[in-house]
Amino acid sequence: MITKKIEIKSQRSEILKIESLLDDINKEFGLADEKYVNLQIAISEALINAIIHGNKENPQKKVFIEITYDENFITVKIKDEGEGFDLNKIPDPTNQENIFKEHGRGLFIMKSLVDKFECYPGEEGTEFSLTVFRV
Repeated sequence: MITKKIEIKSQRSEILKIESLLDDINKEFGLADEKYVNLQIAISEALINAIIHGNKENPQKKVFIEITYDENFITVKIKDEGEGFDLNKIPDPTNQENIFKEHGRGLFIMKSLVDKFECYPGEEGTEFSLTVFRV
């Protein structure tokens, strides 16, 4: 099992660093194109959530990324330094009354694009864990 860690500033431009690292990892891992694109989108959503909602784009705060993989799976953990949130208070974007609300879509997108999704909101930041399996 291989683990790579990186931390970025809470700036949207920093997302490119993660995309580049993920490209390098997938050259070795060989995830199918559709699954890889889905993983990229889910990671992008998690990073945007961490930067904008978690860290409020405060350049003094960091986003911590850990990518772990072996021959069977890739797991990407993304943690911010924000104040956390109550997962139960996020509206379901598929409910009719929430169709035009902006909140909750990122979580819904992440859940639907990966094989395993976990979210750990806490008072000292939120961590997303996104896993895709090779098969």
